[in-house]
Amino acid sequence: MRLLTLARDLKRRKSRERHSLFVAEGVRSVEELLRSRITVCGILTAPQLDGAPRGPNLRSMIASAGVETASANEDEFRSAAETESPQGVLAIAEVPSHALSDLTGRSPLRILVLDAVQDPGNVGAIVRTAAALGADATVALPGTVDFWNAKVVRASMGASFHHPLIQVSADEFLAFVEAEKIELWGAEATGEPVDSVEHSARIAVAVGNEGAGLSSSIREHATRMVSLPISGSVESLNVSVAAGILLYELGKKWK
Repeated sequence: MRLLTLARDLKRRKSRERHSLFVAEGVRSVEELLRSRITVCGILTAPQLDGAPRGPNLRSMIASAGVETASANEDEFRSAAETESPQGVLAIAEVPSHALSDLTGRSPLRILVLDAVQDPGNVGAIVRTAAALGADATVALPGTVDFWNAKVVRASMGASFHHPLIQVSADEFLAFVEAEKIELWGAEATGEPVDSVEHSARIAVAVGNEGAGLSSSIREHATRMVSLPISGSVESLNVSVAAGILLYELGKKWK
């Protein structure tokens, strides 16, 4: 079965990159995908979809979408699924094409940068928050989990289908920031309180790895380090929480 074999293969990042395809799994994700402008190549279903909340309605949406569909039994579907309790539906779709060049000359410009953020749940939550709080794009530097990892897609709850996501090398990103005269901030505990500083109309804010923080290349090129004032009894915040608060604080200045 072509769709089943392809879905299994797309569990691997190299396969996703080679085919420029990804998998969206679960009722909510597939609903949001079908509502987006992303090209859906096929949908695989299993009997458990009929028992899922909104499952029958999703079957109607799928029938109206006019895309290739296939059915699998529960065991076959589990071999392609990433979740422990699959809802019986996954879609295969084209990775949307976004590039740094799309942002050239834009002003105001607000970019969130993920510097080796590795946890899929964190990255999905960050993408959703960036989309909600007005960032123009989210950029992933090397070491960051693939934006199109199924767990990231699911955690973004549909935001990945609408918010520009760009994966580039650190050198490419830093060259773009320099050429475009974009102010680059790094987030770390010893930085200036973010609510006390002003910034230009064009800014990129980088958050770092859950354990190691920002990479040396981002530290070296950042024009400013900023922080969130937190109680001395707490050492640090979860990176997705910190990114959300940073974007919220900066959003007050963007308005």
